[in-house]
Amino acid sequence: MNKIDNYLQAALGQKASDLHFISGDPVRARVHGGLKAITEENLTTDIVAEAMTEIMDGITQKTFDAQDAADFAYEIEGVSRFRVNVFRHLNGIGAIFRAIPSKAMTLDELNMPDVIRTLCRHTQGMILVTGKTGSGKSTTLAAMIDEMNRRMKGHIVTIEDPIEFVHTSKGCLMSQREIGVHTDSFAAALHSALREDPDVILVGEMRDLETISIAVTAAEMGILVMGTLHTNGAAQTVDRIINSFPADKQSHIRTMISTSLRGVVSQQLLPTCNRPGRAAALEIMINTPAVANLIRQGKLDQLETAIQSGGRIGMKTMDNALMELVERGEVSGHEAYQQANNKHMFEKVKDID
Repeated sequence: MNKIDNYLQAALGQKASDLHFISGDPVRARVHGGLKAITEENLTTDIVAEAMTEIMDGITQKTFDAQDAADFAYEIEGVSRFRVNVFRHLNGIGAIFRAIPSKAMTLDELNMPDVIRTLCRHTQGMILVTGKTGSGKSTTLAAMIDEMNRRMKGHIVTIEDPIEFVHTSKGCLMSQREIGVHTDSFAAALHSALREDPDVILVGEMRDLETISIAVTAAEMGILVMGTLHTNGAAQTVDRIINSFPADKQSHIRTMISTSLRGVVSQQLLPTCNRPGRAAALEIMINTPAVANLIRQGKLDQLETAIQSGGRIGMKTMDNALMELVERGEVSGHEAYQQANNKHMFEKVKDID
């Protein structure tokens, strides 16, 4: 057993999503969205360095020495996997461990709406899952990949940094590649994936122009591309993709996105008030002819109105999703008010605990 394992198991025992192992501070765990100390004494740099050296392989250690930060995956066999970021900071060395369940949850276990399963039935185009760090994007995507893996007979390629959920081949052949271990970059892996006879490509993060450009091209070629962005809301997601391209190419990209996009799921997690835990609020945009027309014309400010009009087919704005959680008694009015876009809509419920 490595030195870090006891802390990780203690955090998991409290149903923590993250462990903060940072020199100069006590060990902390994020439980239901809030940080709490799980030890009293402050960690020293030597203790953190020794614990990290135990679990980093040679490639990761070289990356950390050269760049003062590194990402990698760590597993306590039979317990859980963790996504790890180790970094240098003012008081020495720190590491953040994000807990990853040993197996992907299903869409039913996550209580996802039927429209998410419908999105999984597409065979080409682009599906984006967005939200800030810690909003559950990876969990949602893993459940969607699991749904396809059960239903389809094809080849699913995932490109991640690092690999989080490990999928076993069910109906599909699964190929999972990790940045820095199996490939140099998302763009390089995407280039390669186009020649690997894929039916579905999961891009762990669409973080630069080259990656986004290849992903859009792959979606146009008849491959189903799934990816994540750190954006809040469907309109902001489309805007981010289009504005990542030079101005003289944006009109052409708007047209490509209007035809290849299948849907955007934007989510955030809020602490629940009726039980310990967190609830997911989902904004869902489906690319209907009306939505495609707005994207093509660059009228992104009108997308929210189009989403509001699409409730019959499962579309929903973030504010409506938040209000539903309040009405079901899962989330306090105050919490929903804090996260809402239209604060006025929540004036009457903001004082409800």
